[in-house]
Amino acid sequence: MSAHPDGPGSVGSTLELITESDGATGHPAPSPSDSPGADLRDTHAAFNASRLAMAVIDRRGLVVTANRALGSLLGTEPEKLICEPASELVGLGHDCHTRDAFGEVLKGRDVPLRCTRRLCHPDGHSVWTEITVAPVPVPGDRRLLLSVTDISERRNLQSRLRHLQMHDPVTRLPNRTLFFERLAAALDTASGRAPASAGPRQDRRRVGLCYLDLDGFKAVNDTLGHRIGDRLLAAVAQRLTHCAERVAGYPDAPPLVARLGGDEFALLVEDSEGTEQLCELAASVLAVLQQPFDLGGQRLSVSASIGVVERPAAGTSTMALMQAADTTLYWAKADGKGRWALFDPERNAHRVTRQALSSTLRPAIDRGEFLLEYQPLVGLDDGTVSGVEALVRWQHPEFGVLGPNRFIGLAEENGAIVQLGRWVLETACRQARRWQLDRPDAPITVSVNVAVRQVWDSDLVADVAAILERTGLPPELLQLELTESAVMGSAGRPLQALQSLSEMGVGIAIDDFGTGYSNLAYLSRLPVSVLKLDGSFVRGFSSAEHPNPADEMIVEALVELAHRLGLTVTAECVESAEQATRLRRIGCDTGQGWFYSRPVPPERIPALLTGA
Repeated sequence: MSAHPDGPGSVGSTLELITESDGATGHPAPSPSDSPGADLRDTHAAFNASRLAMAVIDRRGLVVTANRALGSLLGTEPEKLICEPASELVGLGHDCHTRDAFGEVLKGRDVPLRCTRRLCHPDGHSVWTEITVAPVPVPGDRRLLLSVTDISERRNLQSRLRHLQMHDPVTRLPNRTLFFERLAAALDTASGRAPASAGPRQDRRRVGLCYLDLDGFKAVNDTLGHRIGDRLLAAVAQRLTHCAERVAGYPDAPPLVARLGGDEFALLVEDSEGTEQLCELAASVLAVLQQPFDLGGQRLSVSASIGVVERPAAGTSTMALMQAADTTLYWAKADGKGRWALFDPERNAHRVTRQALSSTLRPAIDRGEFLLEYQPLVGLDDGTVSGVEALVRWQHPEFGVLGPNRFIGLAEENGAIVQLGRWVLETACRQARRWQLDRPDAPITVSVNVAVRQVWDSDLVADVAAILERTGLPPELLQLELTESAVMGSAGRPLQALQSLSEMGVGIAIDDFGTGYSNLAYLSRLPVSVLKLDGSFVRGFSSAEHPNPADEMIVEALVELAHRLGLTVTAECVESAEQATRLRRIGCDTGQGWFYSRPVPPERIPALLTGA
């Protein structure tokens, strides 16, 4: 034991100390017949014969001695490992964390170092290992024991299990879990949360996504069965993979193709070159999917809708990117399917606003955020105000005063139009009753727009009767306006409601007449008293820059037809004296538009009645 404890070649002293320590730990002392030299030789033999790769290293991190198993694992003779730095042999200096932990153990830290490393054998194959560095359990000995366990088989099993967990069994594509893992990693790299080795371009990286859905796939499952449906999904996956691999611009890193579930797929471009590249990818995908599929004699044709999103990776999130992709996919389907749509921030802002308005419509009615303005209906012969049209406005606390074009369609979609329509009808009737009481010698008619859904989803006749009774307004001073598409061809409940209202004395007007494809012969059988010509005719035939004689002829014919049927005609959107003059000459009865007055609050109407 004369060798320096940290010097190479002194393994005998270390092993001897391990042997001698048996007495110090309470084990029986060896009998005289037990030779210490024999124990030492046995220990040497066990060390060299062990299947566990081991080495003794000193506090400088150099190998003192190594066994045959370690030499075999590293593809060299054990003697050649002596005095070699352990950190280089087994890769303990490849990352800062492990390098620092190894340094702490060399300095005497009692907590052992454990890590996993992939070691390369000189013959080319690699081995996954678990490495442990711990102090030799002998008092006074400053050496360390390095052990290297081959975990390749366990690692391969884990890898196979992970592959099964991360891939779709039908298409063999990466599944939703792996897709989101890759997407999150791409965004983390761009956000600076990745190692510095990510490269100087990470702050400028862009990410792109094509999110696609097969059009009508449910019909395939329902009619041909899930077996054919699964075969179709597998065939689609093959085409998407082939398309991703051959699209120009991705020679080194083709897009990740994943199945997100059902008939939804995604192509993730983790280092996009720009929007044009993503659009080209989407167009290529549509082209390859348009070719018929031959599934064991079953020939199928499918199409897909694709939402395309491309943006800087830094500053975005997984949720934001997927929400944009989902929205854009919806646009592609709404625009006719079988196409791709590119995310448009302005269009998305409009959609978000639309959704916000839709969700707050009903509460806004309860909070009293709506008001009515009135636009006069003026006789073209004498210029007197014979009636007004009630126009609803929304005093939105965030978006200001909104016209009906911003929310009436939403109200019809979500059913709030019934509640809103009742409020408009009662408010207008109550106001018209006040005007009647103030000017009993010159009563005016109030015209109220009614959506067709109000006829179907409520008892419009009962509502009108109840409101007229509550307000005291005579039925002949109320006119209900329905669009041409809602009135023409009415049958069943709508026609019965119109007839009941007409018998009650309420006037019925067809709004925007001339914009639909009506059966004019049906007009004579409807309980209608007024036709309101769409403003496009008025603008067309009186345009000074581009006059259209055909529009004037059409208006003249419609006016003559209406008069023969005993109907009066109101022209909308009258904006000039020239228009008013020509409409009067043609024979229109009433005009409405900015030439006479913009929509005004109810207190302004009395002044218009007196011509003040």
